[in-house]
Amino acid sequence: MKKKILPGKTRTIGPYSQGVKIEAKELVFISGQVPEDEQGNVVGKRDIEVQARQVMENLKAMMASAGGSLNDIAKLTILLTDMKFYDAVSKIRYEYFRNDFPAATLFEVKSLAKKDWLLEIEAIAVLSK
Repeated sequence: MKKKILPGKTRTIGPYSQGVKIEAKELVFISGQVPEDEQGNVVGKRDIEVQARQVMENLKAMMASAGGSLNDIAKLTILLTDMKFYDAVSKIRYEYFRNDFPAATLFEVKSLAKKDWLLEIEAIAVLSK
């Protein structure tokens, strides 16, 4: 994937880019990934770091099944049930995205589909096949 990070007018406050220009071949749209394991069990109830790592591992697995990696993600949409989780989720994102961060939007929401989920992340990726 040929990716160019676009400079923004303001400084970013986390692991994201304000804009990403992509030379597209194949697009991958990943529905919101949640803090559940392969058996459908919620992991890390009330532990945002455990849940965030599970969500990132689920995104990683989805990208692998599409023939790509997390580096191919161009855009994330992050839903948090409480903004107090922002710093912890950003810390985990730094573990998975090192450079050329994807563009991202983050929302605080009243609730998610299951009461024990603290976050959900969806992604758009570009493969250069």
